[in-house]
Amino acid sequence: MPFNLPIFLTWLRIVLIPLMVAVYYVPLPWVQPAGRDLAATIIFVIAAATDWLDGYLARRWNETSAFGAFLYPVADKLMVAAALIILVWLDRVDAIFAIIIIGREITISALREWMAEIGARKSVAVSMIGKIKTMAQMVSIPLLLYHAPVAGLDTRFWGTWLMVVAAILTLWSMAYYLRMAWPHLSESR
Repeated sequence: MPFNLPIFLTWLRIVLIPLMVAVYYVPLPWVQPAGRDLAATIIFVIAAATDWLDGYLARRWNETSAFGAFLYPVADKLMVAAALIILVWLDRVDAIFAIIIIGREITISALREWMAEIGARKSVAVSMIGKIKTMAQMVSIPLLLYHAPVAGLDTRFWGTWLMVVAAILTLWSMAYYLRMAWPHLSESR
C-alpha cells in the first residue's frame, strides 16, 4: 500500500468519522447541545476540506494509485452516510433523503465495480451533475449539523433546501449513470 500526503488525508477523513459521531454519543454534561453541533460541524468541514485537498494533491503531484482511487470515494461515502444518519437521528433530515442519497451511493458504487469488471468503467466516470450533487451535499450537511442562525443566515432553511436539491440531483445523476451503463449491461447479458 503506497503512503503519501493525499492518502494520509483520506485516512484522516476516515478517522474523523467516528469522532464526528462520538460528539453526539459521548456524554459530556458540561457541553451544551449547541457545542456538540458546532464541534460536529467543524469536524465535518475539516473532513470535507480533506475530500477536496487529497484529490487535488494526488492529481497535482501525480501521486495517484489504485489504492488511493479505491479509498478516496469510500471515505467520501462513509463520511456523508454517517452525517446523514446523524441528521436523521437529530430529526433534521427526513429519512427519505438519507435513503435516496445512501442508496444511490451504494448502487453507483456497485455499478462502477461491475463496469470495471467488464472493462467499461470509463462509461460511468464522474459527471458534472455528480460533482454539483456532491457540492450541494457538502454545503447542506454542515448547515444542518450547526442548525442555528449565523449572521442572519437561516441555516435550517438553506440546509434543508440544499438537501432537497441534493436528493433531486442524486436521482438525476443515478439515472444518468444507469443510462450510460445500459448499453454495456445489456451487451453483457
